[in-house]
Amino acid sequence: MSLNLYNTLTRRKEAFVPADPRRVTVYVCGPTVYSYAHIGNARPAVMFDVLVRLLRHTWPEVVYARNITDLDDKINAAAQKQGVTIGEITGKYERLYRDDMAALGVELPDIEPHATDHIPEMIAMAQKLIEDGFAYAAEGHVLFHVPRFADYGGLSRRDRKEMIAGARVEVAPYKRDPADFVLWKPSTPDLPGWESPWGRGRPGWHLECSCMIEKHLGETIDIHAGGGDLVFPHHENEIAQSTCAHGGQPLARFWLHNGFVNIDREKMAKSVGNVVTVHEMLDRVPGEAIRMALLNTHYRQPLDWSDGSLAHARDMLDRLYGVLRALSDVESDGHSRPDGEFLAALGDDINTPRAVAALFRLGRQANTATDPVERRRLKGTLLASGALLGILQQDCERWFVGADEVDAARVKEMVEERARARAERRFADADRIRDELAARGIMLEDGPEGTRWRRIQ
Repeated sequence: MSLNLYNTLTRRKEAFVPADPRRVTVYVCGPTVYSYAHIGNARPAVMFDVLVRLLRHTWPEVVYARNITDLDDKINAAAQKQGVTIGEITGKYERLYRDDMAALGVELPDIEPHATDHIPEMIAMAQKLIEDGFAYAAEGHVLFHVPRFADYGGLSRRDRKEMIAGARVEVAPYKRDPADFVLWKPSTPDLPGWESPWGRGRPGWHLECSCMIEKHLGETIDIHAGGGDLVFPHHENEIAQSTCAHGGQPLARFWLHNGFVNIDREKMAKSVGNVVTVHEMLDRVPGEAIRMALLNTHYRQPLDWSDGSLAHARDMLDRLYGVLRALSDVESDGHSRPDGEFLAALGDDINTPRAVAALFRLGRQANTATDPVERRRLKGTLLASGALLGILQQDCERWFVGADEVDAARVKEMVEERARARAERRFADADRIRDELAARGIMLEDGPEGTRWRRIQ
């Protein structure tokens, strides 16, 4: 299977071939754990989970790292506001993030490095950058001197004035250039800090990722991914410090970024008050429906999130699980592989909307197939394809009836009881059973092959 990915660095699609086919390396910027994960946090987790699944389908070993930022000024502020340690804040929200992403079908990375576990590596990189003339110490700070890196701005392609404005740089007398960014900064007694050659302090955010990548994946990795909001300044600064610390070697060969999330066509922002958390949504809808809603838009495009898009995603899954339920009388081929058209869609820069369309094509074929061998093949292909997207892997009745709150066996008994009542022309009893099920969130669908049911709330 060929794989072409849009590289933010070059602004074009390029054929992806790993530097070492025996070990593909991927790093995705993970969460800053101080609050509940919102749908914007979930988008890269889901979309690059699909990428890693696809890479694992093609290459024998993929090493996937997604970090935890457990050291940040927002974390410090949350801890001070609640009167607890930063560890209590980060521990709580890291668990919640992991649980919420698991509910969306996101697999755990191979490596989940924490910033606080890599302080010695950060001090060492800052020292090396000073020794090589790319950084300087001033008033307890260590700053990267941007003019020393001629390629600065190559990822974001911004001009110098725009970069300075976009970075919201701190005006400080100790800076040699307004664009210089912090590698290390001093900590007051009430803030977390570590001893260093420049006094007690803590690392800058950008330095964290560079050091975790170097330690766990190497100086140059195959793919670095994250949200589009990280292109500048975060990823731009990562490139500068890593490249200069490693003798000019590139940090990553491919840079992938997902688009922004809008809520009802308005940019999601805390200042607007329209932040939608995954935790809240999981109280109303299955995690697989949230995942499907994310898959319905190409990862590089802006995502317009609404209740309507979520309802549409759930309806799509109803149809696909309906196909699998109709095939429940046949065993799937355990050696089935994903569909060729489906793979071609994912190979074209992870085009999940086209891949989903290929699933529905398989579903239409399955609905009309009568040959047992063909039905078995189609079921296996549909399941194998769905697995690459992280969907269609649960029991059909569990999907339609619900995971916990509804007794599937009892629903089946009630449906059979209603069928007997209809056959005996006891229509009042049949309507009573239908209404009782509807009150429990179960909708009945009568058809030539009998009555099926699905959860509607």
